[in-house]
Amino acid sequence: MADRECPLEAVPLPAEVRESLAELELELSEGDITQKGYEKKRAKLLARYIPLIQGVDPSLQAENRIPGPSQTTTTVPKQQKPRPTNSRDERFRSDVHTEAVQAALAKYKERKMPMPSKRRSVLVHSSVETYTPPADLHSAPPDVTTGLVEHSHCERPQLASVRGVPRGYSGSILETAGGVPVNSRVSSKIQQLLNTLKRPKRPPLKEFFVDDFEELLEVQQPDPNQPKPEGSQMVVLKGEPLALGTPWPPSLLAALQQWGTTQPKAPCLTALDTTGKAVYTLTYGKLWSRSLKLAYTLLNKLTSKNEPLLKPGDRVALVFPNSDPVMFMVAFYGCLLAELVPVPIEVPLTRKDAGSQQVGFLLGSCGVTLALTTDACQKGLPKAQTGEVATFKGWPPLAWLVVDGKHLTKPPKDWHPLAQDMGAETAYIEYKTSKEGSTVGVTVSHASLLAQCRALTQACGYSEAETLTNVLDFKRDAGLWHGVLTSVMNRMHVISIPYALMKVNPLSWIQKVCSYKARAALVKSRDMHWSLLAQRGQRDVSLSSLRMLIVADGANPWSISSCDAFLNVFQSRGLRPEVICPCASSPEALTVAIRRPPDLGGPPPRKAVLSMNGLSYGVIRVDTEEKLSVLTVQDVGQVMPGANVCVVKVEGTPYLCKTDEVGEICVNSSATGAGYYGLLGITKNIFETIPVTAGGVPVSDGPFTRTGLLGFVGPDNLVFVVGKLDGLMVVGVRRHNADDIVATALAVEPMKFVYRGR
Repeated sequence: MADRECPLEAVPLPAEVRESLAELELELSEGDITQKGYEKKRAKLLARYIPLIQGVDPSLQAENRIPGPSQTTTTVPKQQKPRPTNSRDERFRSDVHTEAVQAALAKYKERKMPMPSKRRSVLVHSSVETYTPPADLHSAPPDVTTGLVEHSHCERPQLASVRGVPRGYSGSILETAGGVPVNSRVSSKIQQLLNTLKRPKRPPLKEFFVDDFEELLEVQQPDPNQPKPEGSQMVVLKGEPLALGTPWPPSLLAALQQWGTTQPKAPCLTALDTTGKAVYTLTYGKLWSRSLKLAYTLLNKLTSKNEPLLKPGDRVALVFPNSDPVMFMVAFYGCLLAELVPVPIEVPLTRKDAGSQQVGFLLGSCGVTLALTTDACQKGLPKAQTGEVATFKGWPPLAWLVVDGKHLTKPPKDWHPLAQDMGAETAYIEYKTSKEGSTVGVTVSHASLLAQCRALTQACGYSEAETLTNVLDFKRDAGLWHGVLTSVMNRMHVISIPYALMKVNPLSWIQKVCSYKARAALVKSRDMHWSLLAQRGQRDVSLSSLRMLIVADGANPWSISSCDAFLNVFQSRGLRPEVICPCASSPEALTVAIRRPPDLGGPPPRKAVLSMNGLSYGVIRVDTEEKLSVLTVQDVGQVMPGANVCVVKVEGTPYLCKTDEVGEICVNSSATGAGYYGLLGITKNIFETIPVTAGGVPVSDGPFTRTGLLGFVGPDNLVFVVGKLDGLMVVGVRRHNADDIVATALAVEPMKFVYRGR
């Protein structure tokens, strides 16, 4: 209140002017008007009287704020401005008001009840210590019950803290806490605010919520009744040795050259269209000659500034649709012959596809500058304004090469590739997508590739000229290992079933097994499930030729229900129970285990009915099938030939688990991945694990590879998988697995209820 000063008291001002000035001071003190508005209105009122005070000392006209009595008795918070004690209109100096306040306070003490907040007058206001001002009031009302304050320059009593009614209204009668009427001017806006403030005060926001933060910080004590592993410490499980007397080819490329030159007309791969018709059969002679053309073109016909664009060891992207296995196979072996590293990826659909961005990160980290594709695939890719293939979001700049025959150059007769085993050099890179969505590349060496083909040949009993029906993606995982690599080593004939055909006709793979008299089939449990839904009315199919039905996702808990249902339906159509062979694999460890048919010396299949409560604590407890709170799993066969397997604890130091304990399966073998390309840190954690005994002694001289599979070793040294590390959910001290959600959905009865145990 910058311009309120005592010298005006000496100027003879009319009563109505003094009354208006008093109202202005009240409005300013209560926050009804701003300081600027107060000064403007006050100057307007005093305009005609200004000459009367021109002779007054200017220092006396300066701001003169006198602290109120409350400042002498208590500490006022910084944000609260003390109310000035400048003198006001003489009509407010009434001893009747003081007596009324004293009477009201005495009556309040007797009644022991809160005073109404219809209008809190400073005559009956409590002290500043117990007063909490509303958020839009700027000054704390002083405590006038302690008496009046005398000042050397001017004396003013503490007045009722009232607000004015609409301008022009002469006055109104309000009640104090004791019912004593007082004259006041209260605006409707302020009265509405007071009515709001007298409502019960809400509790603080944090009291509306239960804060468990302190409980979360507490270390959860284990349940004394929870199941605990009681078995002995497991030992490393050794697989059968690789057969030494078998005349293995020195390398996969040597096998390709052998079959391409000695058996050029032998069928290698048959591709089908969406109607199930065979559109092209690639022979071993054609595979060899086309791969040679591509290898020569890559090394000699691609230049940049008169320098070869590629050199041995460079990475090349393979972009082929799932409907064209023939050209993919030519591109894959052409890169191997040119000593380049193929990186198979999916065809990008849009320029800003979220999944392709992660693939672009992989391509960039691998230093890929060239992508191979077909003419038809390139025409379907998004184009830039120049007509060239657009740059996809997150991808490095790429040059695109169409590998159809007319774009390749025939090599001279004296040109020959190395076509020999390159040992620890990287053969190809397979992408893997983690649960967070990031994409990494698993490197597989030439030595691991050869060892994998040999192990699969021995475990599955593959023989020359055998027919295999493949429903899986031929660019990665089991579809690549069986349908592109191992098949060439054994001169097998692969019937590739495109995914688009399976969507139209889920029985197509069964029909091809029947028509081609296939000895082996590579499927997933989903393919078996779809076949069951579409098999009604089909009476001419027979599966008697099959000696192995490899279920590539047999490690999933829900796979057993599809296998059992499929056997129940097709056993009458020639399918033998021992033919179904589930397996377990991972991008890091390749094939971990596979069930062998009895004629290959495998033990009979096993099932395990496990307590879900025990599994949630990582403990194996056999239960009964009658209960709903159980998980039934099937074995995934024996350890791969030439491999060692153990189960270690999921967290911390890789101690060996007990025989009745669930842990992560680890593999020591020459047929595993070598690492994540360009990621040395996580490569060491995954591919160079050293399992130890309870005493801390390493179980082997060589490192083990973590598979990411959770399981245990059961009777007859059979491997069981109950989930994946990526799907592990830990709540408190208990474990749950995302795979169990799918298993629950598939186990729900037609009445559509969900078992609580799951």
